[in-house]
Amino acid sequence: STTDDGLVVITVPKFTSNIGKSFCKTLKRDNTFKANLDKLGSSIWKQCEGTITVKEILDVVTKEFPDEKNIDQRLFLFLQQLRALGYLVY
Repeated sequence: STTDDGLVVITVPKFTSNIGKSFCKTLKRDNTFKANLDKLGSSIWKQCEGTITVKEILDVVTKEFPDEKNIDQRLFLFLQQLRALGYLVY
């Protein structure tokens, strides 16, 4: 989802197994948590729909955030982190 100011909020399941889901249900707890992205992360996330390349994303964020240092490294690390967490597949 997106906040009123355009920041992305990713809803992530805590458990995918039936045991984990049942545990949350028994404790009457939500089986999800929210990951709130900053402006750069939100911009990157919105572009990750599968039709553009990492280079194209880099071009967009470089123009959108001209004062950010090491934006290429930040982009690649962010994409790797999203992949490691299972939020993004590539």
